[in-house]
Amino acid sequence: MSVADGHSVPPATLYDGGRAPNPRRVRIFLAEKAYQIPHIVQVDLAKGEHRSDQFTELNPMRRVPVMVLEDGAVIAESIAICRYIEELVPEPNLFGRTPVERAEIEMWNRRLELGLFSAVAHVFRHLHPAMAGFETPQVAEWGEANKAKVHHALELLDAELDGQDYIVGNRFSVADITGLVALDLMKPAKLAVPEALRSVRSWHARLLARPTALA
Repeated sequence: MSVADGHSVPPATLYDGGRAPNPRRVRIFLAEKAYQIPHIVQVDLAKGEHRSDQFTELNPMRRVPVMVLEDGAVIAESIAICRYIEELVPEPNLFGRTPVERAEIEMWNRRLELGLFSAVAHVFRHLHPAMAGFETPQVAEWGEANKAKVHHALELLDAELDGQDYIVGNRFSVADITGLVALDLMKPAKLAVPEALRSVRSWHARLLARPTALA
């Protein structure tokens, strides 16, 4: 069993969701920590297993990922799970060491999550035919409207990344993980980073080159 600061990390069960972006955020985070959850359950979203009575008891939001601790406590939402793991396995640090760094990482993670990731997800969920069974109803106008939001978020991101390897303090953090999954979701959403946004494109390539991007 993995050990953090001399203490055994308690066993847990992670309900994963395969290729879905939020479960991937947690998997990348765990890979960066070089920590393996003892028990992983794959939830087949295509078969609607996340809507089953059993899963709904764990998470009434019917979303993955979900972590169930040994004492029965349930942690849902990808960033909440990551924060729990950070407390248990503090190195490598991914949420910030100083008050300012922690605040900056939180700020950019929120900006990436709400400004880019969410907008890309709306384009994908409301315009892709394969998502018709997941997003009810699909509103094509809303999907189209979010394309401009994606472009605006990318422009802001490109300006921030100018001369930087990573989004905060030139070191990898949880905010970069959120950015990676958001950018990767652009492909199935049939979106692309404009050639002119060189800083974002370089950042994306840098993130993809990390071995943990395959998690």
